[in-house]
Amino acid sequence: MAKIYPIGVQNFATLREDGYTYVDKTGFIEKLIKSGKYFFLSRPRRFGKSLLLSTIEAFYLGRKDLFDGLAISHADHDWQPHPVLHIALNACEYNDSESLLEKFGYEFSRWEKLYGNEMASAPHAERFRFIIEQAYAHTGRKVVILIDEYDKPLLDSVYNKELQDTYRSQLKAIYGNLKNCDRYIEFAMLTGVSRFGKLSIFSDLNNLNDISLSDEYSAICGMTAGEITANFSEGIREFADKNSISVEETYAKFKENYDGYHFSPSSPDMYNPFSVLCALDDSRIGAYWFSTGTPTFLIDMIRRMEIDLRDLEHMQADINDLMDASYDLSSTLPIMYQSGYLTIKSYDGRFDTVALGYPNREVERGFLNGLMKIFTNSNSGRSEFDVSRFVLDVEAGRVDDFMSRLQALFSGYHYDQMDLGHLELHYRNVIYLVMKLMGFYTHAEMQTASGRIDLVVETPDFLYLFEFKVNQNAQKAIEQINGRDYLMPFQADGRKIIKVGANFDDSIRSISAWLVEMEGLKTFLSLLSFCLFVSSSRQRRLEKSLTFYKWLFHTRYTMPPAGRGNIDSRRPSRPSGIWPSVVP
Repeated sequence: MAKIYPIGVQNFATLREDGYTYVDKTGFIEKLIKSGKYFFLSRPRRFGKSLLLSTIEAFYLGRKDLFDGLAISHADHDWQPHPVLHIALNACEYNDSESLLEKFGYEFSRWEKLYGNEMASAPHAERFRFIIEQAYAHTGRKVVILIDEYDKPLLDSVYNKELQDTYRSQLKAIYGNLKNCDRYIEFAMLTGVSRFGKLSIFSDLNNLNDISLSDEYSAICGMTAGEITANFSEGIREFADKNSISVEETYAKFKENYDGYHFSPSSPDMYNPFSVLCALDDSRIGAYWFSTGTPTFLIDMIRRMEIDLRDLEHMQADINDLMDASYDLSSTLPIMYQSGYLTIKSYDGRFDTVALGYPNREVERGFLNGLMKIFTNSNSGRSEFDVSRFVLDVEAGRVDDFMSRLQALFSGYHYDQMDLGHLELHYRNVIYLVMKLMGFYTHAEMQTASGRIDLVVETPDFLYLFEFKVNQNAQKAIEQINGRDYLMPFQADGRKIIKVGANFDDSIRSISAWLVEMEGLKTFLSLLSFCLFVSSSRQRRLEKSLTFYKWLFHTRYTMPPAGRGNIDSRRPSRPSGIWPSVVP
């Protein structure tokens, strides 16, 4: 029988009763209930948090039939049902002061039908407390409280401080019952994308055990490579057959695109479960995680905070800061980590620090595409089209076409809302995005012995060195490349080296001019080496030849300030007396 993939299925009972494939995570649930009472877990969206809470709910409702054959079925448990209060906050939009209370009110009214409505007109915090007490009194069993996506109202109100303050006050009062009603509670768990460590709601809930960075629970959500092999090997083979590739190549593609998450210093590689299931079902590698929701709040945050995008490739942080996001999103790193756009790449136990980076290709390209649309005011697919044209130009060495296209990209952006003082950063960010999305090997701010190159782009045939200036001129950019010997690390490279100097002009808010120098470096060095082995009588003629060849491979082009598109070719005049005679 073919596997049925539980794409979007978040209810454990439905998953088990309808025959969907289930990756057994119940061993972690057994560990949780034996080790504590109150827990908090942060994971990115679409990682299985809702299914985890649904599984815990089924366990405490005594649905032993659903767990047949799973790890927890052998647990020493009486399987007697407990009252379960399960609140999922992710299904609603929170855009006014009443929407959150309306959501809680709807859930409370359902429970009041079971346990009494004597406090239905009381404030929500008192109402919730009464429900917990009465659930225990009516059943004689302690209460289980599960709150899914607790932070959804806070994320919906990120840029509305007044509304967010209202939500914080409401949540603090309601969640406070997790501590005040301890004697009535058997188990409680909150999940969310972000842990707002500086919120007062968490300062009051100091009894919560945050397992988000725990090695022990690093695989509680998501899939390991072993779990994929054990549960989906048949699907992997079908994928390979449909795409005419080997099973090994299929695993490699899944790893490149969907693997790479680490949720603790010693975490195994974790795959995005939603993307894996979608790819298996669709028999295609796609950006499934991003197709279900655009990370608008995060992308907008980066734009507002004037972040240099190049820094995202080599971020360092204290590991304790990863779970300490500020409610006003003033701290970028914790939010990006908790949301799944950055992950732990390495851990230094000496200093308790981590290196962060994009987990995989799906996240990197999806995130950069989203940023590209924001940074270029392109919401109709124009960016992707342009990027493909950029790729063709760079691969063919058509530098002028590439730069003209880049100039047009800047010219199409609306700068009305942009502070002129931040334009330089905007220029750098857009160029970085273009280069990264082209898919070539790209170094931003590459360090050399004599300084930092703004950008290095590698193709199979060419090596591009870019230097950018603002409100100066392109000649200075070229002079910096030459004067600081930026070519030194590449002298043994066999590819043609192309140096590009460009100037951005704030008055036109675009590229005003550029210069290009192309070096036939390998040929020149070979001739120079040969010169060392010839007789002194022939060396003078060879030196003339070498001067000629150097001139021949040293070509410059400039774009007129108006950017009219006609190239003003400025090839240096041929030095006199260097036409080579026949080289002996």
